[in-house]
Parts: sequence; structure tokens; C-alpha cells
Amino acid sequence: MATDYTTDRGVQLMLAYQQGEEAAFDQLVEEYSGQVFALLTRFLGQRPGREDLVQEVFMRVIRSRDRYEAKARFSTWLYRIVFNMAVNETQRSSRTGFLSLDQPLGDDAEGGGLIEVTDGNVENPSDGMERDDVVLAVRQAIADLPEQQRAALILAKYHETPYVEIAEILGSSEKAIKSLIHRARETLRQSLAPLLHEGGMV
Repeated sequence: MATDYTTDRGVQLMLAYQQGEEAAFDQLVEEYSGQVFALLTRFLGQRPGREDLVQEVFMRVIRSRDRYEAKARFSTWLYRIVFNMAVNETQRSSRTGFLSLDQPLGDDAEGGGLIEVTDGNVENPSDGMERDDVVLAVRQAIADLPEQQRAALILAKYHETPYVEIAEILGSSEKAIKSLIHRARETLRQSLAPLLHEGGMV
């Protein structure tokens, strides 16, 4: 039996927009643009032009208006658009990773590093430099992951997206997503072993 997604707030708004309620699209932008911006930041780093990419995501929503079908939660459908755009942007800019190494260090509202590094009490300036080196190493290690492993890890870690939905976003299976995330974590543990202490940081 097919799942009924019509109780999902985003689906309701998209269906209303499909039926001609223009205000419903404005509501979608208001409710989901922040999530889209945050996800693009985590995929691409804090590179310039992310606001333009957010606009392009919603332009694609507009172009999909007539053929939209409520086969998943709206966020799942929307995140797939974001992922495809991030892949295209990465290829277009000929960069090897989603995450930029020039974004500010430490935790921030727009994403920071995937792996939290606790500050503790810093008494020596060199401690902060060493910590920054760890954060940069973490970001580089994530950037070096294969494309789908990076995306799956980001969606699971930051957006708490269920594996079944990550599978829909990435066009894969739930079993494959579990494997992707497992391999991603193992790769990070191995590559960061010289820098990170054991303790569940990855």
C-alpha cells in the first residue's frame, strides 16, 4: 500500500500551488529557503553565490509545478533538487569536494564541520592553532570522500534524515545508504586517526 504524504505540510503547500494558489509558493519559500541555504552551505562550503543557488532551486520548483506528484515528503523531493544542483555546481567549478576549506572555523549556524571538536579551556594560543588544524583536516577528509558518501553523511548527520529518505534523495536503496555511511565513517576514522583521539568524534 502506497504511503499517503498529503499530511506533510510541504506537500500540502506544493499541491495547493499546483492548483493555482500562488501564495502557497511564497509560503514554501518562506518555510524551506533556510533549509535549502543550510544544505547548500554544507554541500558546497561558504562560497559566494549561494543565495543565487537558493533562487535557482525554487525556480526548479516552479518549473516542476505541473508534473509534481506527492510520492515523498516535500523536503525529500526538494533535497534531491538541492543535491543534483550541488553536484552540477561542483562539477562546473571543477572542485573536488562539497566543503570549502576557507569557511570560518568552529561551529556556526550555517554548518561548520561535520565533526564537533570541543574547545575546552584554552590556555596556550598554540592549542587553538592545533584545534584549527584538526578542523581543517576533518573538512578535507570529508571533501575527499566520494560524492554520494559525502552527501549521505551530511544528510544523516546534520539533517537527521532517515536512511529511507536519503535513499530517495540520492536515487539509491536504504541498504546501499547504510553501506555508504558506514564506509564514509570508516574512511574518516582511518584518515583522521593520527589527529583525533578515540571518543566517537567521527
